Amino acid sequence: MIVPLARKSLLHDWRRFLPAVVAVAFSGLLLLVQSALVLGIFGSAAVYIDASRGDFWVGNPKTPTVEQGRILPLDTEVWLRLDPAVDRVEAYNWMEGDWRSRADLAAITLFVSGVSTSADALLFARVLPAAMRARLDQPDSVIVDEADLVKLGVVVGDRPRINGRTVQVVGTVSGLRTLGGVHVLTSLETAARLQPAGPGDERVPYYVVRLLDSSQASAARSRLEATGLEHGFAVWPSKVFSKRASDYWLFDTGAGLGVLFMAIIVSMVGAVITSQTLMGAVAGSAAEYAALQALGIGVPALRGVVLEQATWIGSVGLVLGAIGAFAALRLAKHYHVPVALDGWAALACAALVLGISMISGWAAVRALRSADPASLLR
Repeated sequence: MIVPLARKSLLHDWRRFLPAVVAVAFSGLLLLVQSALVLGIFGSAAVYIDASRGDFWVGNPKTPTVEQGRILPLDTEVWLRLDPAVDRVEAYNWMEGDWRSRADLAAITLFVSGVSTSADALLFARVLPAAMRARLDQPDSVIVDEADLVKLGVVVGDRPRINGRTVQVVGTVSGLRTLGGVHVLTSLETAARLQPAGPGDERVPYYVVRLLDSSQASAARSRLEATGLEHGFAVWPSKVFSKRASDYWLFDTGAGLGVLFMAIIVSMVGAVITSQTLMGAVAGSAAEYAALQALGIGVPALRGVVLEQATWIGSVGLVLGAIGAFAALRLAKHYHVPVALDGWAALACAALVLGISMISGWAAVRALRSADPASLLR
């Protein structure tokens, strides 16, 4: 009799429990959307790596993230190619640029990536089709993210200036947006001409390496790291360097503390509202609970009813919050807002939402104290 009572009371007095469901749903929506924004925004710091193929990234040993790379010695590529496990070495020229499109618009500081124009190139292979990459063979040509056209004040075919040199926008792609600024692609040859130090400097801050056999990655990395100690470069597996870049922006810049603080506030607000609503619902049913106690049903059984109600409220609220979050994330992607949500993050949010409901249920159990059978005689 007791187990169905929790569900029946929820259905019969649904108006009384509706605010708790809404509170849980709103908490779940906020947590899911916030997690997606965090993963999307801070994950975009590694777009250079995640959008590319290759087994290793090679750079300066003290590089915390892509944006803080330092120029490598010219002989770095030679030492990489000498390793018998290496199949391909690709230079990556990354720099900051000063973008000027129209006289009525202020200059914009952006990031310029010089990449190979080969059809089987590694860099940005996941977002840059071969046909679009081939357009970069045209001297002084650039490709921009379609979401940044308005900010840059251009359309395809326009001829803005980068670092004082005229370039032409030859196309757009999606997936180039990065944390901290606008990003454009160009060829290695054009990037060399755009160097602030002048066109004579052929050094680059990074190389991307592909192995003949990825199963030999551990041994190859050990050899390349030993070589790097002697010749001034470091070697990171692509996934390691991607996480290194994201973690830098998330934790070392202090932004992660703000995110954690917001998550705590969302959880606390949801827990307080849900617990107060449940306590009010239990207190409002004090006479019914008192009657059940008079019939011989003990407090532990009634406690189980309240906790089951909390579980149902959490489950229904979680489903509603997930639906709302899905709609919000679809809308965000439509407007090119960087969002990403993996399975582990979604499970963590679900566990936290259900935890909020259960904690609220335990807090509401205290209201059973007012369910005294003697009160029925008054």
